[in-house]
Amino acid sequence: MAQEQVNKTKLIIIGGSSGSLEVIMKILPVLKKDLGLPIIIVMHRNTSADSALTELLASRTQLKVKEADDKDVIEAGCIYIAPPDYHLLVEADGTLSLDASERVHYCRPSIDVSFMSAAVAYRDELLALLLSGANADGAAGIKEIKEAGGYTIVQDPLEAGVAYMPEQALLTNAVDKVMKAEEMGEWLNNISA
Repeated sequence: MAQEQVNKTKLIIIGGSSGSLEVIMKILPVLKKDLGLPIIIVMHRNTSADSALTELLASRTQLKVKEADDKDVIEAGCIYIAPPDYHLLVEADGTLSLDASERVHYCRPSIDVSFMSAAVAYRDELLALLLSGANADGAAGIKEIKEAGGYTIVQDPLEAGVAYMPEQALLTNAVDKVMKAEEMGEWLNNISA
């Protein structure tokens, strides 16, 4: 059942905070350039707008990397980075929107906000990874994704730079798989084979 569920994937969404950049830097170089799936990355980051993160991630992958803009159409083979100081919402019509409403878990962008909107839009065609981080952002989103039929993965807390975020997700009992950072890229390649 789990493999059938994974094979339905039409969108990958990744959330993380403290310690997650190192994991993403391990995943991106491994991803094949014909991955055929869009990826959204939501990381807690400074509110000052700078393109350094997008440029850094783009230098590590053959896939297109861009900071998400309002009304972007989600395209396969593109990695969208949530911009600083905006919540990134996934819309049912296959577009992205930016929202400046109040912070969630003291964060904007909030992983929960993005995960929850993606769960509504993609339901059982969504795959989520929650990485290292220092607060509970993402746990409620993981639960909603699972309830909507999506597939959920967390980084192994034992190897996470900061274990709190994946631990909080595990407490929801809504996690399908626990993975080590070095396994993630190849595993993602295999789901889109």
